[in-house]
Amino acid sequence: MGISYMQEVPMKKDAEQKQRILAAERFKNGEKPESICVSLGRSRAWLYKWVKPREECDNDESWSENQSRRPRNISRTSKEIEELVKFVRLKLYNRELFCGSQAILWDLEDLGVTPLPSLRTINRILSRNDLTHRRTGRYEPKGTEYPVLDSLLPNSTHQADLVGPCYLKGPIRFYSLNVIDIATARCGVQPSRSKASKGITDCLLKIWNRLGIPENIQVDNALTFHGSNRHPRGMGSLIRMCLHNNVEPWFIPMAEPWRNGTVEHFNNFYRQQFLKKVFIASEKELVPESIAFEQRHNSSYRYSKIGGKTPLKVLAERNSVLRFPDVDRIPGVWREKPEIGRYHLVRLIRSDLRINIFNELFPVPPELEYEYVVATIDVKEQKLKLFSNKKQVEQFDYKMR
Repeated sequence: MGISYMQEVPMKKDAEQKQRILAAERFKNGEKPESICVSLGRSRAWLYKWVKPREECDNDESWSENQSRRPRNISRTSKEIEELVKFVRLKLYNRELFCGSQAILWDLEDLGVTPLPSLRTINRILSRNDLTHRRTGRYEPKGTEYPVLDSLLPNSTHQADLVGPCYLKGPIRFYSLNVIDIATARCGVQPSRSKASKGITDCLLKIWNRLGIPENIQVDNALTFHGSNRHPRGMGSLIRMCLHNNVEPWFIPMAEPWRNGTVEHFNNFYRQQFLKKVFIASEKELVPESIAFEQRHNSSYRYSKIGGKTPLKVLAERNSVLRFPDVDRIPGVWREKPEIGRYHLVRLIRSDLRINIFNELFPVPPELEYEYVVATIDVKEQKLKLFSNKKQVEQFDYKMR
């Protein structure tokens, strides 16, 4: 005769608790985990979660009761941090500056506060102290608008970003350099086994052979793109290749990835439509499959921002003459230090009144606080020039190394 497990379970317990006791007893009596899980419609993780406390409590059935998920140790923000957050918020508000949690966090960082509270903690403090109200009347934004690059014509501006590490079945580990032409929404996709600057620069050259060379290319501040923090004036491989091809690199503000929003949006599309859907059995298939995905996107995908047309359809309608790399030039020459050209960094000036140029700090005038400034490095003149609202406001000697 089989064992009647349900007779051992007191009826006063709820159904969930009965099931836990039943499962633990069946496991104790030697029944296989697969059989228990299938019959109860549960996972192995659920079974083992309740078996262990059952083994530790032979006579006490309290182990089977619902366990509260409330943290046992609840830490509350220190009074000092709370007062600092309130003080900084009031200061920013009275000066008619941005006074949200991000602006408060920046100010706390400038003040040298450690450890820094998280944005979530700051928001809780503001809510707890009823400091979430907005100004009365229409808010007049202070400071300069964000300097947006011209992107009306094909290859006026490209946005580029590095995705990875990515993994496909095999396993195959790689990175992908993704590029978007803002005017036409054409994409360029080139995989690389590493994120070393030389390899990524080679990837960019291959993409240019298909999309054409842009006037401007916008990237983030990853070492892959700008070079080395130890040698900030040395110009990395990507900067050098761009300047040799009359392309001006633009580096977006630090910690503001949304400034590269078009390529970031495409990266999500790439993850969903390529990484999760395309099966690649070997490394040899990686490059041709990536280019096939690029061609499908450019010839078939439709964007509302370009009137529901495909990227290649828009390119054909614009009838623009594209510029391509000179095949007669040796690519290695493009890694030599250029003698002319310009590259730019967009930076938000904070309360310390310093601008960060690849880990070098330069002073700026007080009137630029909380404004976006364009720092232009002129290689020929060996100068660092600061612009606000397209007007030059400061200049420094900047000897290249």
